[in-house]
Amino acid sequence: MAVNEPYKMQILDSIKEDPITIYHIGNEWWDLCAGPHVETTGKINNKAFQLESVAGAYWRGDEKKPMLQRIYGTAWENEEQLKAYLHFKEEAKRRDHRRIGQDLDLFSIQEEAGGGLVFWHPKGAIARHIIEDSWRKTHIEHGYDLLFTPHVARADLWKISGHLDFYKENMYDQMEIEDELYQLRPMNCPYHILVYKRKLHSYRDFPIRVAELGTVYRYELSGSLHGLFRVRGFTQDDAHIFCLEDQIKDEIRGVLDLTEEILLQFGFSKYEVNLSTRPEKAVGDDDIWEKATVALKDALDDKGWSYQIDEGGGAFYGPKIDLKIEDSLGRKWQCSTIQVDFNLPNRFDITYVDSNSEKRRPIMIHRAVLGSLERFFGVLIEHYAGDFPLWLAPIQARVLPVTDTQLGYCNEVVGKLKSNGIRAEVCHGERLPKLIRNAEKQKIPLMAVVGLKEVETHSVTVRSRFGGELGTMKIDEFISSIQQAIKNRTL
Repeated sequence: MAVNEPYKMQILDSIKEDPITIYHIGNEWWDLCAGPHVETTGKINNKAFQLESVAGAYWRGDEKKPMLQRIYGTAWENEEQLKAYLHFKEEAKRRDHRRIGQDLDLFSIQEEAGGGLVFWHPKGAIARHIIEDSWRKTHIEHGYDLLFTPHVARADLWKISGHLDFYKENMYDQMEIEDELYQLRPMNCPYHILVYKRKLHSYRDFPIRVAELGTVYRYELSGSLHGLFRVRGFTQDDAHIFCLEDQIKDEIRGVLDLTEEILLQFGFSKYEVNLSTRPEKAVGDDDIWEKATVALKDALDDKGWSYQIDEGGGAFYGPKIDLKIEDSLGRKWQCSTIQVDFNLPNRFDITYVDSNSEKRRPIMIHRAVLGSLERFFGVLIEHYAGDFPLWLAPIQARVLPVTDTQLGYCNEVVGKLKSNGIRAEVCHGERLPKLIRNAEKQKIPLMAVVGLKEVETHSVTVRSRFGGELGTMKIDEFISSIQQAIKNRTL
């Protein structure tokens, strides 16, 4: 207070349990520092230290608070480590989904509409459509029923669920409609429970699996928003399983298999898995916690995945499994989660009739594979640096005429490609070398060049971004090769 450091005072006030540590140089200079510390600056290798950038930052990420200056720097043990870090940073910058999203015209955040709200452009929307179709198909094959539920509900629903007590700061303000209060949903769980409660269930009905690509809305400080990774409106690949106690292990194992199948489709095969157990404050008795935790462990062991145990790291309502995927740069991203819930079934008083005609409480399992579509798409963009595999590319083939005199034939080729389920377009109006450069910049997987010879022979000359020149092909041969590559996911 004496040296007029109001921000430091706020930091001190926010420290409840951690030790308060101070770095000082004699009696001349001191400051708060969480550490770790070195005794002198001489301990730092000056060839492995670099100041990186200066940027404005709102205090604690809140646009209503003062703008401060933030200085970024990095220090390493040796020069080689610093160079490796700077190379990694440059590669991450090259893959930044915000820049690639703009360059490839995939999505945008329109400030006129508000921060953290994503606009999917035609090419991005096509990619999302492909992801959603693949997700739905796989879930139906695994015995899930699909749902669509509203984006708003009466505020009373969020009181029953407990969100207004424990999650209010992340929810948008209530709105009054015909003397009743409504609220945008921050989660999908209560809706799926209402679908379950619509009728009486027998023990013979279980397991019941429901899934939804449900859009939710959560308040985030403007300073924390970040492209597709941190937004205010996003679509979760949400699912809930209602089952009996002795079905938990098999259902968890089924979710693990489903998760692996979906993630492998998108090129993710390396995972970090954590099992989080009962925290000090929790709902549910010891017996059911023990059964659920053992079931999660047994399912992971049965799957053969290595995992770490986070003792006491579970949610207050049940144990959980969290899975992080590793991208092409070795970065880990939290996507998939599986959570057993003993709380909401009690709050909503959901029941089933057992073999003795008595009412019992079912087990509820929350699970998501991709997390949010927005965040997952951002991860995909950076994983592939925008060079999507052929099956996922918004435009799979671009037909390029040598001159505009071949334009009519090019349109015929595109028509045939589209009628065979291939995403294709014609691009013309420039010299051929520029048309090819533009297609490469737009990361189009296949280019089909058409000149006089190709028109006469009803063919195209094919160029691949990944395989170079593929030679001249008849149209049917070109279509067949694309379909085979999509089926085998080899291009």
